Amino acid sequence: MTVGAGASSGAAGSAVSPAAASSSASATAAGTGLSSAPPAVASSAASSSAAPSSGTASSGAASSPSAAPTMSSAAPSGAPVHVRLYQSDGRTYGVGMPIIAYLSKKITDGKPFATATKVTVNGVQATGAWFFQKSGTRPGYPQEAHYRLEGYWPAHATIALDLPLKGLSAGTGLVFNDSLTLKMNTGAKNITTVDGATERLTLTTDGAVKFRFPVSLGKAATPTFTGTKVLMERDKVKRMVGTTPGDLYDLQVPWSVRLTNSGEFIHAASWNGGNIGQRSTSNGCTNLNVDAAQQYFNFAKIGDVAVYVNTGGAPMPVWDGYGDWNLPWTQWTSGGSVPTS
Repeated sequence: MTVGAGASSGAAGSAVSPAAASSSASATAAGTGLSSAPPAVASSAASSSAAPSSGTASSGAASSPSAAPTMSSAAPSGAPVHVRLYQSDGRTYGVGMPIIAYLSKKITDGKPFATATKVTVNGVQATGAWFFQKSGTRPGYPQEAHYRLEGYWPAHATIALDLPLKGLSAGTGLVFNDSLTLKMNTGAKNITTVDGATERLTLTTDGAVKFRFPVSLGKAATPTFTGTKVLMERDKVKRMVGTTPGDLYDLQVPWSVRLTNSGEFIHAASWNGGNIGQRSTSNGCTNLNVDAAQQYFNFAKIGDVAVYVNTGGAPMPVWDGYGDWNLPWTQWTSGGSVPTS
């Protein structure tokens, strides 16, 4: 489906970027990125934002005319870079939700950012990584960084972020001008699996099956992306506009849950009832019968995981929403568009 005003330039089925939220990956202890070791994170006092050293020389050096003066280390200076978060304190998200930071300028050095980061899960230090990429969802913030563990967040957990960035270098001629903290929670481990071979959606919550619904996915000309997606936005009614010649429409679509910036949703499709559960005929969205769509909408949380298989489509791009889980961990830890090590 395509949303009307402000729609992004994705493939057929594009939609506007999700409305910005106020300033916001499941595994067992082994392999989740959680560690009981003491934090190895530089504090703000030890960072380059500390006051310059005095440069005082020893008495022997001071009495010798030939002694070279001790150089002071200057704090970094440059154009300010402001950082804001997608998540809000006290909110609960699904286990696939990355921590998302938006940056007011494109930084060129992510190492100070990554080194300053401290994340704990239920009070235990977590070992995760930031991935930087271009952003187009918030005016004035051309870059974003996503933080996740190697696996999903544990369910029913408390996650705390300390990000003491103020005064740290963001690259040549750039310096961060704020520090941030966050305390959020995860809910149940809700995993949706959608199989194009059977035209069926199955949702499990903490391992138990909650829903099984028939679906209709994208037709051959507009196939649904494969891969792991994260629920981004929930709308009781979403206007969707199609502008492709021969496929024009302007619909108010109920019970819509966004999966990609380019316009994939799980939504009610009363007009497509004869195909739901039988064949894929949509413009890329996941069509449900109205009652099923309402049940799914009411249960789903932002950050829940949706895994798509056998759709005939390409893998979801990492930048098209929260496609973070489609990158292998070794690639994720490289930092993306900005080096972090």
